[in-house]
Amino acid sequence: MKATEVLAALKAGRSVAGDCRRPDVEPLPGIPAYRVTTAASQTDRTVLFFHGGGFTSGSTADSLDLCARIADAASAEVVSVDYRLAPEHPFPAAVEDCVAAYRHLLREGYPPERVVPAGISAGGTLVLSALLAGESLGLPVPAAAICLSPVVEMLFLGDSIALNRRTDWLAPDDLAEMREDYLPGGDPADPLASPLYADLGGLPSLMVQAGTGEVLIDGICAFVSTARLQGVPVAFDCVEGMFHCWQAFAAVLPEGAAAIERVGAFVRRHVPDEG
Repeated sequence: MKATEVLAALKAGRSVAGDCRRPDVEPLPGIPAYRVTTAASQTDRTVLFFHGGGFTSGSTADSLDLCARIADAASAEVVSVDYRLAPEHPFPAAVEDCVAAYRHLLREGYPPERVVPAGISAGGTLVLSALLAGESLGLPVPAAAICLSPVVEMLFLGDSIALNRRTDWLAPDDLAEMREDYLPGGDPADPLASPLYADLGGLPSLMVQAGTGEVLIDGICAFVSTARLQGVPVAFDCVEGMFHCWQAFAAVLPEGAAAIERVGAFVRRHVPDEG
C-alpha cells in the first residue's frame, strides 16, 4: 500500500492488515513480559520493547509483527513488556513497570551493554522515562536506546500539533484525552512524563525516528536538539511525509519495513556480534 492509502484508512478508523509475521512467544516468569524470537534472533543481543497505545491501550499481543520484524532486523531477542495502563493505573505506574523489567533482566544476568530499550509512541516515551528513572536509581546504562515516534512533552506546544492535522491520523483531541488519562491532576511538565524538560546528559546513544507529517514532530525535533546540546549522541532518522507510528504498518507499507531495517542496523552497530 501507499502511505497515503494507509493514512486515509487510519483517519477513517479502518484496520490495516497485511502479511504479519508470527514469532515464537514465551512468557517470562516473574514479570509481565514476553520473550519474542525468530530464526534470526541471537540470545546475546536483547531489545527491551515497550509497546505504544497512548498509555491506555496496547499489549505484546498487539505488537507481535513489529516485535518479530525488530528481532529479524536486529538479529536479537525481544523482551516485550505489558506495563500497567491508564486510567486505571496512571503515571508513574507504567514507568515503574518498565524500570522493573530492566532491573529484572539485570538480575537475570543480562549484561547492560547487550541490552537496547526500544519503544514506539507512548512506548518511546517510556524508554526515555525509564532511562531517566534508572539513572536516579543508579542502574547501569544500557548499550543504546531507540524511540520511534515518541511523545516527548505533554504540554503539546509545537505548531505542528495544528499544522499537521491533515498529514497525521493522531488528532489534538486524542492527545488531550491521553494526557488526562495518564496524568490526572499531574504536572505535564514533569520530566519523567515529558522528557524534553529533563536533564538528558546521562542518556546513552539514542536513535530517534519520526516523520515530518506527525503532529508531534516539533516536539521531537526540540528533544533531539536539546539532547545533542547536552552531549547525548542522537541519530535522528526523520522521514519525509510519514505519519505517527508508520513503522507499525511495515506489513503493508514499504517505508515502514525500511524504517525497521534501519532500527535493526542501529542495534547491531551498538551491540556487535561477540567473538
